[in-house]
Amino acid sequence: MLSFIAKRLLSGILLLIVVCSGTFFLAFVAIGDPTPGLLGNSATAAQRDALRAKIGYDRPVLTQFWDWISHAATGDFGTSWRSFQPVGDQLALRVPVTLSVVVFATLLAAVIGVAVGIACGLRPGGLLDRGLKLASVVLFALPGFWVSLVLVTWFAIELRWFPAIGYVSPEVSVSGWLSSITLPSVSLALGAIVMVGEQLRNGFLQVNNQDFVRTLRARGLSKRRVTTHVLRNASPSALTVLALMFVGLLGGAIVVEIVFNLPGIGSLTQSSSQIGDIPVLMGLTAVTVVFVVLVNFLLDLVLGWVNPKVRER
Repeated sequence: MLSFIAKRLLSGILLLIVVCSGTFFLAFVAIGDPTPGLLGNSATAAQRDALRAKIGYDRPVLTQFWDWISHAATGDFGTSWRSFQPVGDQLALRVPVTLSVVVFATLLAAVIGVAVGIACGLRPGGLLDRGLKLASVVLFALPGFWVSLVLVTWFAIELRWFPAIGYVSPEVSVSGWLSSITLPSVSLALGAIVMVGEQLRNGFLQVNNQDFVRTLRARGLSKRRVTTHVLRNASPSALTVLALMFVGLLGGAIVVEIVFNLPGIGSLTQSSSQIGDIPVLMGLTAVTVVFVVLVNFLLDLVLGWVNPKVRER
């Protein structure tokens, strides 16, 4: 088990280094000279030269990369080229907002998706099963921002159950925090619920038709115990989809944060990309990859516990 964990940690660290390195050099190629975006087109050549020297952009690219990655390894992501504030301070304010929405959406997808998947697996072809298939077609055909706008119109403007925009920190009010993240989380979770439900339902039916399940029934095991064995064998695929959904929801949070006016990493990514603030973009990339690595690591641990054969890979 220790070698299994060590391999997963090593692969996660390598992934972090490769992605951050690739993003750094691609950002320099794609953005080019950031001074027009930072100062505007009316800036003089002298002002641009002064800003390049101030932010260190006049140094060789490899020198800038080594300076960034050596500091990032200690948790220092540098200083924003726009605000000249530490990138870490901006991330500390923005990341909890996005994580609140994404984690809540993942929990909704896990709880509701698993419940729906089990119910559909126990009664294939039933009303709920047909409803799940219909929902999968409808939700994947509708744009995410349109679903968000519909939720705002119904539950925020018409019914006034939740706030339409804004974010309340849990330190200020726990109830206000839950209210502010509910609609964004539901908007993100709808598609994930359908995917998790379908994956678990299909896995449940596949396992339910295997010989060992028939043997368990022939030995007289109760329906509850048989269902538990079937669910344990069908869960790895659903867990994998759920982990991938978490990663996908991090990207989908950009649109949701714009619609609901949330001060998360989505809006920060958009604004930093427009002006070419590479230190902020690199900090966002590093934090996002860390979350992806952690989620995949936890997934591997859970899969290794559910299915010991996974540890041998």
